[in-house]
Amino acid sequence: MGSLLEQLKQEFKEFYPEAGSPRVFFAPGRVNLIGEHTDYTGGFVMPMALDLGITMLTAPRKDGVFRLRSKSFEQPVEFSIEDLKDDSKADKKDTWGNYPKGVVIELLKLGAPVTGADILYSSNLPTGAGLSSSAAIGMATAFGLAEVAEFEVSKQELAFLCQRMENNFIGVKSGIMDQFAVGLSKENHAIFLDCTSIEYEYVPFELEDHKVVITNTAKKRGLNESRYNERREEAEEALKQIAEMKPNVKSYRDLSLDDLSLINALRYPYRERARHIVTENHRVLEAKAALEQGNLTQFGQLMLASHRSLSLDYEVTGKELDTLFQVQLEAGCYKTRMTGAGFGGCTVSLVKEDEIDQFIEYVRANYKERTGLDPEFYIAKGSGGVREIGEED
Repeated sequence: MGSLLEQLKQEFKEFYPEAGSPRVFFAPGRVNLIGEHTDYTGGFVMPMALDLGITMLTAPRKDGVFRLRSKSFEQPVEFSIEDLKDDSKADKKDTWGNYPKGVVIELLKLGAPVTGADILYSSNLPTGAGLSSSAAIGMATAFGLAEVAEFEVSKQELAFLCQRMENNFIGVKSGIMDQFAVGLSKENHAIFLDCTSIEYEYVPFELEDHKVVITNTAKKRGLNESRYNERREEAEEALKQIAEMKPNVKSYRDLSLDDLSLINALRYPYRERARHIVTENHRVLEAKAALEQGNLTQFGQLMLASHRSLSLDYEVTGKELDTLFQVQLEAGCYKTRMTGAGFGGCTVSLVKEDEIDQFIEYVRANYKERTGLDPEFYIAKGSGGVREIGEED
């Protein structure tokens, strides 16, 4: 990364000629291997961080002004601490800059001594593809500004801070999974996370002769403009109806596969939403066991079942993701599923290394023929969580 880092430092100096030498931070994107739409209901998830992500260069200011630039967007964003209020909401004119602005608000609430900053972001994550570019920019900003201000705070607390920012400032009712994975991941491991207790384990992710291939549907979406919040509300209503029939049920974690007959008594769409959450939690437990045993075949079967449940019961796939899923099956890949919030975005697939070129060629041609969209492919490696990087990285 040395030459790229030098280039970014030169660009930083051109944007902010009066600034001091910047410190550099990196926050990875994440792909969720299994456990979708279960985090905000206190369920189980199993994400991993990617070697794709957002690099942030920053130098402190003393005048309370934050000047933000991104290589992914033409529009610069500027604001001051005096502009911010605890009850502020995202401003559409600030577009991408709302995420760092919301982070600054949350850091100030914690008492962090941030006094302004000049910031340049560079990303190789596709925006709106479901790889958590929003969590990455949030965690890079939170961790970087806290480090520069010498404000002691754990990565776990920063993950909760960024979740609050998305919930309260951006207006997306996201769970904790994305920020947690971006903050606390470990290379060559997935994280098995209990979103109720926030207890977690690192699960070895040994791929042998396989690689992780992420395929972007190329359908643009905005998370807070999608039906994400609607699904969360439906899940909450379904649980409420189940609790009326079974009063000892306080959360989805009180339910198991034995309760499916009870769930099936609900009407559409609450029956389907609850059925997905309960069966998906069970699949994550089985997937953890499969990875611990090195059984990628069993893991792949659980990935397929997860996608079908997300399509039929949770209804968050749509034409593009379902078409991509079908084409990948036709290409001979039986370890694949949608990942992320859905409504566009990406699939994650485990593909044998010597079959990747053939897989990409078949999927590109057939998906484009059926949808008119040109998919993007990313062959990714695992990564550690948010961190400061130097010349040797």
